Amino acid sequence: MLYRRFPKIPELEISALGYGLMRLPTMAGDPSRIDEAKAETAFLAAVDEGVNYFDSAYVYHDQKSEPFAGAVVERHGLRDKVLLATKCPVWLVKERADWERLLNEQLARLRTDRIDFYLLHSLDAGRWETVRKLGGIEFLEKAKRDGRIGHFGFSFHDSLPVFKQIVDGYDGWEFCQVQYNYIDTAFQAGSEGIAYAAARQIGTIVMEPLRGGALARVPEGVKSIFAEFGKPRMAAEWALRFALERQEVATVLSGMGSERELRENAAVASSARPNSMTRKELDLIERAAAFYRERMPVPCTTCGYCMPCPHGVIIPEVFAMYNAAVAFEVKEDRSAWYKKAYAGQGKGADSCAACAACGECLPKCPQSIRIIEKLAEAHAYLMN
Repeated sequence: MLYRRFPKIPELEISALGYGLMRLPTMAGDPSRIDEAKAETAFLAAVDEGVNYFDSAYVYHDQKSEPFAGAVVERHGLRDKVLLATKCPVWLVKERADWERLLNEQLARLRTDRIDFYLLHSLDAGRWETVRKLGGIEFLEKAKRDGRIGHFGFSFHDSLPVFKQIVDGYDGWEFCQVQYNYIDTAFQAGSEGIAYAAARQIGTIVMEPLRGGALARVPEGVKSIFAEFGKPRMAAEWALRFALERQEVATVLSGMGSERELRENAAVASSARPNSMTRKELDLIERAAAFYRERMPVPCTTCGYCMPCPHGVIIPEVFAMYNAAVAFEVKEDRSAWYKKAYAGQGKGADSCAACAACGECLPKCPQSIRIIEKLAEAHAYLMN
């Protein structure tokens, strides 16, 4: 396993591959019923492979992820071998006392007196305002001083301008966590956001390098593009290497559901160094990304100029999910997939339907997208 460092935390080595504890194996597809035997086997295999960064959250697996991780770490005496990361559900904070209540509950679930990396979960413009109004930063600083957390940062789901606002809104951020893969280089924070954070000595954790597993199951058109490399390489490896290519990235999270997936990904993270891909490899990845983009029904760049919507529609994210559902040929119940995607961010499940056709967004779109029409189209497709 190769290791990297956060600029502001040079004393800690972070495994290039981090284990995301959001997609553990489950019983009968029920996210609240973790298949603990299989999940524990994969967890221990990760430690064996040199993975030391384990990422959970209050809400993962219907609040079962943190207790699972805490039990495994305690049972096998791994506390000194792993770095535990988890996230505070900002949307559940209604008053100042909630910060303390949630952190203490998470410490108990994880069976530890210290969380190594603590993140404000899924920040967007509204949640950042909650953090500012209800003393979130002061709480984090206090918890770090008294030793209950080691380091703190935030995970992010909003537009690039909001990302910059949050980064610039506080000088003490030590790291951030953003969605990044070869499709989403301009989505939310994207490439520019990673560089923006790095210029301020804020390290980056990458989530969704495989886009929820979609980039591990590529269509024939993408397979034929990658075949031009001339050497056999699994689709997941292409995606992981792309994310690990950036010097600014400290660790890349993958929600591995089996020991096999874990060991395959660990092998990649044991050889993929920053700035090591050839021009040919990068060109093939760009062609693969173009293959997907050409199949996306809405030319939305997720710039966020259409926001905020007075009726609460999260326009860029709706279009991103619509594009993904079409381009990746989502075969499962799209309605359930759509609602699950929003629920994972603590947001309402049916954003499309809130559109009142007021038209406020239309003149703001630099791509001249017929937003009202496309939202209705997205709603019909995603809720089918």
